[in-house]
Amino acid sequence: MVDRVILVLNSGSSSIKFTLYTGERVQLEGQISGLGATPHLSLRSQVSQTRIDRSLSPAEGSSHAAALAALLPMLEGELGGRKVDAVGHRVVHGGVTHAAPVRITDGIMADLRALEPLAPLHQPHNLAGIEAARAAFPDALQTACFDTAFHRNHPWVNDTFALPRPLYDEGVRRYGFHGLSYEYICSYLKVTRPEAYAGRVIVAHLGNGASMCAVRDGQSIGSTMGFTALDGLPMGTRCGQLDPGVVLYLLTTKGMTPEDVSDLLYKNSGLKGLSGISQDMRTLTASDDPRAREAIDYFVFRIRRELGAMAAVLGGLDTVVFTGGIGENAAVIREKVCDDQDWLGLQVDTARNRGDGEDISAPGSRVSVLVIPTNEEEMIRRHTHALLGKEAAAV
Repeated sequence: MVDRVILVLNSGSSSIKFTLYTGERVQLEGQISGLGATPHLSLRSQVSQTRIDRSLSPAEGSSHAAALAALLPMLEGELGGRKVDAVGHRVVHGGVTHAAPVRITDGIMADLRALEPLAPLHQPHNLAGIEAARAAFPDALQTACFDTAFHRNHPWVNDTFALPRPLYDEGVRRYGFHGLSYEYICSYLKVTRPEAYAGRVIVAHLGNGASMCAVRDGQSIGSTMGFTALDGLPMGTRCGQLDPGVVLYLLTTKGMTPEDVSDLLYKNSGLKGLSGISQDMRTLTASDDPRAREAIDYFVFRIRRELGAMAAVLGGLDTVVFTGGIGENAAVIREKVCDDQDWLGLQVDTARNRGDGEDISAPGSRVSVLVIPTNEEEMIRRHTHALLGKEAAAV
């Protein structure tokens, strides 16, 4: 059987990350950043060894569609006459209806547009990338893979708010996010550490977006994120857990508009708002400013608090996994999170934590502590490949 060519796209507000697969092999990967401002293309091929790192013209980076059009000649040159069989897209919110990857149709797009208010930093840009790809690859299967899908089988008590029941029936409930990352970590554990996979696992996906998930037997039992991607841990620019009375106060007493509040909570809070310096953890850990230290302390405090909460949801703890940009690379954050956690049976070896190994547990730690790089693109490829197979079988 000829290997399928699958393009995976992760479209953000000002960027498109792309990975081109031939079969299971990564053929080419990169991103176009700075859309609408100073567009820049970085690309590397694992096959032809092509390397590109250059600015694009304002016209080439004026939109997602323009950026994909600029990328097409490079993709065509890399494929040597072969066509893209399918394009897999990361879509942050699938709502109540979409609990599994789907073929994208006009009807599906209408469903997903209705969810834009629940993920305003992500959903509109995910959909812009889809529209661009449908135009660029009209004959390819287009699939939507959802960050919420992994959490759709939560127990009801972890899925609801204490609001009037009709609101739950309308879809006002806890969805959870970063599901593609959690799904990949679980698939990795299932193959490499089956005992851990079958046990009580907390995965901490820590990056510019951050959340934690309680997992048992590969199933999401609880998540720190809720109705939107604002809840739970503080993030780069998002506030995390917040008393809803604060929102009422901002609207009524401070006279802010809903748009003002949205802008505050999504774009100017979190590490950026707390520190007044930066949303980038690398900048904060390198800073001597006490505000940077306080922002880090709050970030760590919330992770530690949720670690205990997720352990309670699971009825104990066997494994902790750190993943995401901060989780994988910031040893100092992992160390602070795990310090004095003996009561949970969790101890980290300082030397291992500062190295590059997967297992950073201290000898004698009852809980395994692991650092595992996530791979959401690979998860999207797998789902897209499976949908291609189903369509071929149907034909």
